[in-house]
Amino acid sequence: MSSNASPVHARITGPIVMVGFGSIGKGLLPLIERHFDYDKSRVTVLDPKDEGRKAHCEQNNVRFIQKGLTKDNYRELLGPLLTEGGGQGFCVNVSVDTGSTDIMEFCNEIGALYIDAVNEPWLGFYFDASKGPEARSNYALREATLAAKHARPAGSTTAVSCCGANPGMVSFFVKQALMNIAADLKLNAPKPATRAEWGDLMRQAGIKGIHIAERDTQRSMKPREPDVFVNTWSVEGFMSEAVQPAELGWGTHEKWMPANAFTHEAGCGAAIYLMQPGADTRVRTWCPTRGAQYGFLITHNEAISISDYFTVRDASGKAIYRPTCHYAYHPADDAVLSLHEMFGRAAKMQEKHHILDENEIVDGIDELGVLLYGHDNNAYWYGSQLSIEETRQLAPYQNATGLQVTSAMVAGMVWALENPNEGIVETDEMDFDRLLEIQKPYLGPMKGYYTDWTPLTGRPGFFPEDIDEADPWQFKNVLVR
Repeated sequence: MSSNASPVHARITGPIVMVGFGSIGKGLLPLIERHFDYDKSRVTVLDPKDEGRKAHCEQNNVRFIQKGLTKDNYRELLGPLLTEGGGQGFCVNVSVDTGSTDIMEFCNEIGALYIDAVNEPWLGFYFDASKGPEARSNYALREATLAAKHARPAGSTTAVSCCGANPGMVSFFVKQALMNIAADLKLNAPKPATRAEWGDLMRQAGIKGIHIAERDTQRSMKPREPDVFVNTWSVEGFMSEAVQPAELGWGTHEKWMPANAFTHEAGCGAAIYLMQPGADTRVRTWCPTRGAQYGFLITHNEAISISDYFTVRDASGKAIYRPTCHYAYHPADDAVLSLHEMFGRAAKMQEKHHILDENEIVDGIDELGVLLYGHDNNAYWYGSQLSIEETRQLAPYQNATGLQVTSAMVAGMVWALENPNEGIVETDEMDFDRLLEIQKPYLGPMKGYYTDWTPLTGRPGFFPEDIDEADPWQFKNVLVR
């Protein structure tokens, strides 16, 4: 795990403030130390809990402030920390319940760079019974950030939105996978230079949709205990998105919509939502190691941003091509049992939470990639097959799931430092080649696989089903009903 040969990618001239110090923060801090040139006396960690203070901060002489950011205190807390001592500060937000858009706007006011792994709202948003499902959606959160993006003048300070594994890294994978498919289909297409060209290439390739297809097989040495939510990453983060409505980017090829599905009246129009929680919504998908599987249609920012980014419009602005896109997530088996227990009692959440760390996982990989489907070669999965064994060799204080997130954040930080005046940027808009160049050393085997599997494989079985046999890749066939 020596960092002697690790490249230093960029220099940070001002203070670094890390907001949150859970599993991702603990894994990210040593990677920042490994890959950036900065004054190590000018790093501050903010977290309402002090679980990592002694083991990670005090041993490395990192200042730790036991406070959480709120809507009332974020300016007062962050202002001095990000500006003291000169240079350009960098705010690294890896917390939950922190208003991402508000914080990135404040960073712009004081000239500090910003990055987050997820577009987070302030505490209470996800569980606010006074808000309807549409108001609690990732679509609504993204539209607020896009409004801030469009309101900014050109040349404002860079803020990278949603640059974890997913959202984030998977947007890099989509572009690489599309280039691979286009080459195999002999489209003779150059690498697109604009958003319009990317959308046109995906349309030319005949891609109907994209699953963010993930299978986490990491296993603990100990059996899961009742009344404990076990996961391989933030339990609070997973629980929050689990109870949001299922959301997906909605493709122009779709002929059927669920009875409980709704469109949005305002905004980009790229997505729909279902009147049911994402973690209680199953879809059929495919990953290389385990093959066909059920996944949960958990709402994620990338499902909306990817569909929006690759939309092709005619002269009137009407969408004439858009791929369907959604998360199809099979978490670690202990997390599946935890969800089963939670929803079995009407989504009453467990009080005890536990994140499996790198020392208690006996084996397994986090197979996280993108499945581009509907083209002439049927379906193509491309992504990372990172194991816990390789993770232990590559970086400290994290499991395979964590390293896919933290390495993406390192790549996003480098990009921000190399492009400091780009305003608010989504990962779909960034240079995927440069980002993957930085991140790939941490992703384990990076492979592409074609498959002849479709959501109709083996169906119908013993019972009649309402399926669309003319087009296997209709969402009607993907959704488990």
